[in-house]
Amino acid sequence: MATEIEKTRDRLLRSLNREKPALNKNDLYLEGEQPLRFISPILREQLGYRLSPIVVNLARFATEVYENRLDIEGFRFAGEESSDEELWSVFEHNDGPFLSQQAHYESLALSRSYAIVGEGDDVGDPPLLTVESPFDAIHEDDPRTHEVKNGLKVWTDLDKTRFVSLYHPNGRQTWYRTKGEWKEESSESNDFKLCRLVPLVNDPRILGRYRTGKYDQRLGRSVFHDILPLLDALNKIASDMMVSSEFHALPRRWATGLNEDDFTDEDGQPIDTFSMIAGRMWGTESEKARFGQFQEADLKNFHDTIKLLSQLVAMKLGIPAHYLTFTGDNPPSADAIRSSEVQLVKRAERKQAMLSTRWERVQRLVLLTQGNKDTPAVRQIETIWRDPSTPTVAQKADAITKLVGTKDGQGRSVLPVQQAREDLGYTATQQGRMADWDALNLQDEQLANANRRLTEIAQPPAITA
Repeated sequence: MATEIEKTRDRLLRSLNREKPALNKNDLYLEGEQPLRFISPILREQLGYRLSPIVVNLARFATEVYENRLDIEGFRFAGEESSDEELWSVFEHNDGPFLSQQAHYESLALSRSYAIVGEGDDVGDPPLLTVESPFDAIHEDDPRTHEVKNGLKVWTDLDKTRFVSLYHPNGRQTWYRTKGEWKEESSESNDFKLCRLVPLVNDPRILGRYRTGKYDQRLGRSVFHDILPLLDALNKIASDMMVSSEFHALPRRWATGLNEDDFTDEDGQPIDTFSMIAGRMWGTESEKARFGQFQEADLKNFHDTIKLLSQLVAMKLGIPAHYLTFTGDNPPSADAIRSSEVQLVKRAERKQAMLSTRWERVQRLVLLTQGNKDTPAVRQIETIWRDPSTPTVAQKADAITKLVGTKDGQGRSVLPVQQAREDLGYTATQQGRMADWDALNLQDEQLANANRRLTEIAQPPAITA
């Protein structure tokens, strides 16, 4: 009889399989491999090999637009001004800057991704941080606390052995598949009361209801979910335009007063279809023959429709119109750029706030894995993000310099120099080097002042007559 933990494992395996159709759909759009829609089967049959879909892959573009504004620059404890070196060291040891980009990209495109914190390979090694695809991992929340109650990861080894790991607040248990049955391989326990699998979900909803053929709303949705019908229409119009361009380059011709025997070469062999279409001259001895061609296709209507659909995509995504511009006008001014990006920046900030809680949970697990106690300070970690807006360097530096130069009633700067350097985008390492230089310059200046005073004492002013 199956144990409770085995029932949980099997339930999550079923949930993972149930979510794969929705994930496959998002993945097809991300890779630009979705089928061509809005075309009749008869037309598809008649066009045959000439019907090659043109995919304008705005799904990937939408994912990259948001992912480019989600850069982690450090982690710090509540009340501290600078990034914590120990946390950032573990993050960089695990290629955190690169892994976080992958995790954000998958989360935006496929609706979610996962991060797992585990023990290092050897004693004294930093904790191991990995990110996982939603094709290989899934989780379920506690209905009372909304914390992650259980998490599942599956993978296949190089020798084709299937493995599954179940993560829960008290540890982990791993099985492998052999002869159609799951055999336990290993397990570990801890007193964290915290699941080591952390979901990075994009746009989740509170409502949790399952509809046949639909995705679980609690597991998030893709950033391009709302524009899928527009992408189908855009690809259809682009494909139609390419089919029409063939008849634009080679307009249809007509002839009267001819029969099939007139379409032969000098040897009496029938002329192939392409020669009849692309041939430059036809000749016949029939006095009743008349030749002509239909008016060439006009592609302007396709251009206008593509432009309209692209504008609708930009509106849905909240991205500036000049990102999908069709004109060759001069670039907009810096003020116009900032104004047009207000909605995009706000959406990026919302995603940063949502992801911050998840990455802070990851850092909390890192500290617990290292043997730290679960103190209030460990629960209050802040994620430092790069500014998602795109101000010019000169304007940003000018505004920050004014804040640093403005003093309060006690002679202190409104904005500390350390915060100014962080706002300008310098990394924690660069800020540390600047602090060392500041200290060195201060020492040099103090030493120079002391030398001047000693020189003045050793050389009293000359006495004039």
